[in-house]
Amino acid sequence: MASGLFALLDDVAAIAKVAAASLDDVAAQAAKTSAKAAGIVIDDAAVTPRYVAGFAANRELPIISKIAWGSLKNKLLVLLPVAMLLTWLAPWAITPLLMVGGAYLCFEGYEKVHEMLHPPVADQPTAAARAEGKGTLEDTQVARAIRTDFILSAEIMAISLASLPVSSALMKAVILAVVGLMVTVMVYGAVALIVKADDVGLAMAQRSGSPLVRQTGRALVRAMPKFLSGLSFVGMLAMLWVGGGIILHGLSEYGLGAIPHTIHAFAVLIGGVFGPLAGVIAWLVDAIIAGVIGLLIGWAVARVVAAVGISGH
Repeated sequence: MASGLFALLDDVAAIAKVAAASLDDVAAQAAKTSAKAAGIVIDDAAVTPRYVAGFAANRELPIISKIAWGSLKNKLLVLLPVAMLLTWLAPWAITPLLMVGGAYLCFEGYEKVHEMLHPPVADQPTAAARAEGKGTLEDTQVARAIRTDFILSAEIMAISLASLPVSSALMKAVILAVVGLMVTVMVYGAVALIVKADDVGLAMAQRSGSPLVRQTGRALVRAMPKFLSGLSFVGMLAMLWVGGGIILHGLSEYGLGAIPHTIHAFAVLIGGVFGPLAGVIAWLVDAIIAGVIGLLIGWAVARVVAAVGISGH
C-alpha cells in the first residue's frame, strides 16, 4: 500500500512538473509573440486617449474600462476563435481580411487628417448640447474606440499567431489568449495612467506641503493637454502607418512583393547615408512611405464611403 501511494505521489509530481513546464512555455511564448506586435500595441495606446478627450474627469476611467472590456471581448470571444477556425478551415482568407482591416485604419486616419485641416464649425455641439446628450456621445465614442481596437487587435493576434512555433492547436489558443490578456492590461493600464496624470498633478499642486512637489504638480497639469494633443496626433499617424503597412504586406501575398521590397530597399539606401543611424532612418523612411500610402488609401475609401452615403462618424 505504501509503495503504491509513493508511486502515485511520484506520478502526481511528474504531472505537476510537466504542467509547470507547459505554463513556463506559455508565458515565454506569449512574451515573445506580444513583443513582436509591440509596435501595434504602442499604436493602440496612442490611439485610445483621444476617445476620452472632452469628457468630465469622473467619466474618464469608466469610459476606459468600457473600452478595455470591449477590447478583451474582441480578442477572446471573437478574434481568437476566428483565428483558430481560419487557420484550420481557410488560411487563405486571413490576408484579405487583414487588408480590409488595414483599409479601415487608413480611412479612420484620413478622417482625422481631414478634421484637423477642416475643423467642423456649423455642426460643432455647444457645451449644453454635449451635456444633454453625454450618454449618447459617450456610447458613440466607446463604440468607435472598440471598433478601431478590433482592427488593431486583429493585427496583434495575426502577428502573434504567425510568430508561434508550436503546432498544437490547444497550445496556440492558450498562448493567444494570454497574449490578448497581457496586451489589454498593458494598453489600457497605460491609457488610464496617461489620462489621469493631470488629476494627479492637480492633487500634488493643491495638497502637498513641499514646494518642489507643488511645482512639479503644476508643471504636470500644464503639460498634459499638450501631451494628450501630441499623443492624439501620434495615434492619427499610427493608424495611417499601420494601415498602409498592412496593405503593403498583403501585396506580397498576391505576387506584388516588388512594391514593398522596392520601398524597403529605398529606405535602406537612404538610411545608409546616415552611418550609425542607418537603421533608425531606414525605419523612419519606411514608416513615412507606408503612412503616405495609408493616407492615399484612406482618401480613396472616403470617396467610396461618400459615394454610397455612409457616414464615417
